[in-house]
Amino acid sequence: MTTGCFPAEFKEAIAQLLLKRDGLNLSDLKNYRPVCNLPFLSKLLERVVWSRLLAHLVGNSRIVGSTVLKPRSQRCSVTYCWQLIGGGQMSVFCLLDLSAAFDAVDHDLLLQRLERQFRLCGTAHQWVRSYLSCRTFRDVMSFVVYVMCSVPQGLVLGPLFFTLCMADLADRVARYGMSLHAYADDTQLYLRFCCNGIVSSVDQLERCVLDIGHWMSANRLKLNADKTELLFASSSRSCAMLSGKYLVLQLGADTAVTCSHVRLLGVDISTDLSLDHHVSRVCAGCYYYLCQLRRIWRSLDSNSLATLVYVVVNYRIDYCNAVLDGALRTVTDKLQRVLNAAARVVTSTRKFDRGQDQILHDELHWLDVPDRMFFKLAVTVHWCLNGRAPLYLSDYCVPAAGADTWRQLCSSNRQLLAVPRYRLNTYGRRAFSVVGPTVWNSLPDFIGEPTIIVDCFRRLLKTYLSARY
Repeated sequence: MTTGCFPAEFKEAIAQLLLKRDGLNLSDLKNYRPVCNLPFLSKLLERVVWSRLLAHLVGNSRIVGSTVLKPRSQRCSVTYCWQLIGGGQMSVFCLLDLSAAFDAVDHDLLLQRLERQFRLCGTAHQWVRSYLSCRTFRDVMSFVVYVMCSVPQGLVLGPLFFTLCMADLADRVARYGMSLHAYADDTQLYLRFCCNGIVSSVDQLERCVLDIGHWMSANRLKLNADKTELLFASSSRSCAMLSGKYLVLQLGADTAVTCSHVRLLGVDISTDLSLDHHVSRVCAGCYYYLCQLRRIWRSLDSNSLATLVYVVVNYRIDYCNAVLDGALRTVTDKLQRVLNAAARVVTSTRKFDRGQDQILHDELHWLDVPDRMFFKLAVTVHWCLNGRAPLYLSDYCVPAAGADTWRQLCSSNRQLLAVPRYRLNTYGRRAFSVVGPTVWNSLPDFIGEPTIIVDCFRRLLKTYLSARY
């Protein structure tokens, strides 16, 4: 690092093609994502540079995809997107698709931007130039291919460099009065409006997306207008009032039609924000893996079986379950039935055996689905209060003692958070700005202390939730 030279042996990668998601055409090469496997020491060195570069970039407001700069930021990104499209107003949600986003990054433009905008000079700039140049990749049977551009997927610094390339996009979107959120190459546009302003809002969105396409062409990137997805999010009654001719986005020669649901970082969001489609998809995947595990459970010991069930079932149930808080009981009960089925697989019991709750809580020490959502929200708020979450979530966790309405109250000396007002119970109450502080304020005083380290906080919180059974 002091010499400004990246070792040439660390630049040789083995490329592997992975299908982007299930259900895509296997014969179409556009549906595959090339992921580069690199030496272990290379990733260790990149992690050191990543931490130092992050310390250099702290406080820079031009970073659009700040989600990649914090741990567990993918879940925080979904929580923030849920905050933007909720709140009781009608929102238009546009998912932009980039063609080979990481593979189209120009090295010269990236190095110029690092030097001019982010003040990365001297040996650090020389190290990044050496890091990007003369890279190669190959698969098991092919010849060596030299990479002239791109930040290959699989690198530690790849998402960060791509984020820095997209830093100017936020200022361009702000000219149209819209909000932009990005997680690596997943970019979304948000716009809230009233029902009588649908025509002007769609026209505003069209002009913004076309301007983004011109900006990307100037920066040697490509926007796939034909794969752009559009979603109008509000109550089912409000969406039914919209005319079909307004639900089409004309992007030059391509047309983006409104979808009934879109997938954002693994979470299916529907028009009415019910998340019923997402829960049904998660349950179907969990039941499939449970059926596969039932065939081999006799060949596994109890610890191995419990580990497999946690990886393929419990992790899917817990992923981004904070957005399910406030959902209908009929929706969350589906996940609870999956959790009960997973417990029966681990303990080798049957459906109608007695003591199912005792096995779930006392033997396996598993929380019910509502308590799992409560646990995830409380931990997220704890991250926000300790600076471990991105700023776009931390801004919603404001101490109540600083609010004017709480200064003269007897409870102002407690570690409570201010809960803003909301319009609708079905949508406004489910936003993180409301449900996050509400969950935190319901904790006992010995748990709701921001100074407690996160590991101790998680243990105390789980003990508190388990004691209520």
